[in-house]
Amino acid sequence: MASGVDFDGSEAKGEMWDLEQKLDQPMDEEAGRLKNMYREKKLSSLLLLRLAFQSLGVVYGDLGTSPLYVFYNTFPDGVDDTEDIIGALSLIIYSLTLIPLLKYVFIVCRATDNGQGGTFALYSLLCRHAKVRTIPNQHKTDEELTTYSRNTVHELSFAAKTKAWLEANAFRKTSLLMLVLVGTCMVIGDGILTPAISVLSASGGIRLDHPKMSNDVVVIVAVIILVGLFSMQHYGTDRVGWLFAPVVLLWFLFIGGIGIYNIYNYDSSVLKAFSPLYIYRYFRNGKKKDWTSLGGIMLSITGTEALFADLAHFPVSAVQLAFTIVVFPCLLLAYSGQAAYLMQNHDHVVDAFYRSIPESIYWPVFIIATLAAIVASQATISATFSIIKQAHALGCFPRVKVVHTSKTFLGQIYIPDMNWILMVLCIAVTAGFRDKSQIGNAYGTAVVVVMLVTTLLMTLIMLLVWHCHWLLVLLFTLLSLVVECTYFSAVLFKIDQGGWVPLVIAAAFLLIMYVWHYGTLKRYEFEMHSKVSLAWILGLGPSLGLVRVPGIGLVYTELASGVPHIFSHFITNLPAIHSVVVFVCVKYLPVYTVPEDERFLVKRIGPKSFHMFRCVARYGYKDLHKKDDDFENKLFANLFTFVRLEAMMDGCSDSDEYSLCGGTVQSRENGETSASNLDFTISSADSIVPAMHGNTSSGRESGQTEGDELEFMRSCRDAGVVHILGNTVVIARRESRFYKKIAIDYIYAFLRKICRENSVIFNVPHESLLNVGQVFFV
Repeated sequence: MASGVDFDGSEAKGEMWDLEQKLDQPMDEEAGRLKNMYREKKLSSLLLLRLAFQSLGVVYGDLGTSPLYVFYNTFPDGVDDTEDIIGALSLIIYSLTLIPLLKYVFIVCRATDNGQGGTFALYSLLCRHAKVRTIPNQHKTDEELTTYSRNTVHELSFAAKTKAWLEANAFRKTSLLMLVLVGTCMVIGDGILTPAISVLSASGGIRLDHPKMSNDVVVIVAVIILVGLFSMQHYGTDRVGWLFAPVVLLWFLFIGGIGIYNIYNYDSSVLKAFSPLYIYRYFRNGKKKDWTSLGGIMLSITGTEALFADLAHFPVSAVQLAFTIVVFPCLLLAYSGQAAYLMQNHDHVVDAFYRSIPESIYWPVFIIATLAAIVASQATISATFSIIKQAHALGCFPRVKVVHTSKTFLGQIYIPDMNWILMVLCIAVTAGFRDKSQIGNAYGTAVVVVMLVTTLLMTLIMLLVWHCHWLLVLLFTLLSLVVECTYFSAVLFKIDQGGWVPLVIAAAFLLIMYVWHYGTLKRYEFEMHSKVSLAWILGLGPSLGLVRVPGIGLVYTELASGVPHIFSHFITNLPAIHSVVVFVCVKYLPVYTVPEDERFLVKRIGPKSFHMFRCVARYGYKDLHKKDDDFENKLFANLFTFVRLEAMMDGCSDSDEYSLCGGTVQSRENGETSASNLDFTISSADSIVPAMHGNTSSGRESGQTEGDELEFMRSCRDAGVVHILGNTVVIARRESRFYKKIAIDYIYAFLRKICRENSVIFNVPHESLLNVGQVFFV
């Protein structure tokens, strides 16, 4: 996922190279080898430390601000017994050890999709290792991408059996998608609740010097900060992003130092909480109050899912180093220090964090706490934007406007529509509850559901991707589920105390996402069944039975093979078409990115005299369309190069076998290989297949040379380019069941009306746009 700060490894690599050049001196071979080994080790260590430092501002802001509100949410009615404080501290210590440290930092963080973390990254990994995508637009050429990495499994292995079980039933594929969508909706809920509880808790510090101050003032201050935070989103974080890591590091050093001070000055006996025996003593009375307090203790591990989701531009080793050296020890000290303070000040549990701060550094800590809350909120908001972009790429979210906020890093994006929706909901939660206890209950529900989803997806990852032994998988799954289901059972008791909020938010977004996906799937299936056969096209002759007018027509379609129904519908109502027709399919794949030199697949439809082509533009879930002419220029550059290379193949001998797929033009005669920067295929068949010499015989029969065709196509481009898009209305069939009619005729139709048009998403100039209306009955 994207986050507030992105790191580009090329800069560090450049610095390493410069330093290596300075260190190069004449030396004998053995001395040079030893010096190089020492130099590389020193440089790699320095780079790792730098990355670990930068990861603090991106990955750990949310987890680091938890001490602001954990003890109050654990004991909302006050502390009855000092033993309860030690028991709660023991639970916090082992929760931090089991979930963030062992499960996420050392296991889950290894399950990245080329460095990308989060729910959709796990789903993309599964889609590459098993055919579980619900929209069947995959093609074998997609598997030849350099970023389409996957492992093979033995046919008789447990992983192969699991894979076959998943692929065999459409209901299981849909269930897997629903599981991913539930996790995604809860992450969106986090994007609403994290700013609310973090900023409200930080703002509460202003009441300490003014005990008579109304809570309304604190709420108003929090709302003002939230409005400012969301209003500044469109500027991005390029200018202030460099401050995030120092702020969070200073925050951790403050809370760790204050923790040491409180342990020394109040009660060092709290350190006995490191013994798990006190967890047993905490629950031995069997009180419901002790069990429900787990909902507050669980807030100590909130931000753990963001830790995994915000990995994007940092190596796992840097994230692990930052957690083990800085985050984990400082959090343990912070919670232990608050517990030591509460041992002698039971009645201060409401403001335990601020009251435990030494008076001499109170206001500096308050300022840093507010800044840390803003950094944590920013990282969560950015992650929410990113996951919505990923959901849209996989056909699970309505089309929304995506704005780049950085010229350097494509991962930094801003979605205006969602930003204002998040702001309104966040302010509604803050002003509506006015209490961090109820917001904490809501926050805990969202976090534990995301953790359960991650556990279930990790089970499949360990089987299908890592090929772990089933006993290891069973051990990981059972241990994770025991801990997380325990917390889940506790938050269920607080559904009526604010825990219902994320459930309502998630249900609303889940309905939107699933209905949109269902409508997209039905529309794709209709297009697949109603596409025009190649025989029908060939029967029309070179002129297609139409008037061929000068220019190039770009017909946009979701089909990567076959002639779409929109084409036959268009020429039926208007018996004229452009001299050159290109069917353009923009397709998203379950990979995080598609390299530029592998993005386009080009093929010819019918004989050369037809001047019809197909171009498939492939994108990963992190890739974005830029608002310029770059896409059109690259499309035509690949199209023209295709024509040139096709003519070159016509002159080859019959013994040559060529494949123009995967970014290289490979000649398999005598084992020689020549490289090209293109990625395309040639075929006159109705599907994209690697090009063979025999497929271009029709080109020689047409009698048109490569130079003539290129000149003809350039003149057509100069005459004008028209973008032809389908303006489709999807209607449920009359015999459909009532819930399908509601989903398609009302909810999906409403979403299509309010979402962005395809012409906006594709950045099509209004003056060259032609919409073709059609009705699909599904």
